[in-house]
Amino acid sequence: MPVTVEVAGEVTDELVDALALLVPQLSSSSAPPTRAQVAEIVDSPATRLLVARDDSGRIVGSLTLVLFRIPTGLRAWIEDVMVDQDVRRSGAATALNRHALDLAAESGAKTVDLTSRPSREAANRLYQKIGFVPRETNVYRFDLGG
Repeated sequence: MPVTVEVAGEVTDELVDALALLVPQLSSSSAPPTRAQVAEIVDSPATRLLVARDDSGRIVGSLTLVLFRIPTGLRAWIEDVMVDQDVRRSGAATALNRHALDLAAESGAKTVDLTSRPSREAANRLYQKIGFVPRETNVYRFDLGG
């Protein structure tokens, strides 16, 4: 299945509906974003919301690339890689990640980070196949109750 990837430039019903379908497939504990929240993502200078479309033009996946400057340089993170379960193994996740890596490089980032739960074995294999390497680090989280 040929897949095309683009940066979402505006909030449409199609985009909001696609995220409503995709988010529950990634996280059972997160509600899909509202239209206003999608607008925050699309309009933020720090984020690029990428969407993957199948050959019929339907949104079948998304990825959020986060770019932010800190004193040691421009950082890039990939977050919320989501592909519709009906089209997994179609190349959509690879296309989304490669597009994000290109955008990060064009923006001046020297590295791109992401995290993935160990239980997501297929995703972890994909990231390593693309060229991501595991880092020796600790990831900490502080729950703010939100």
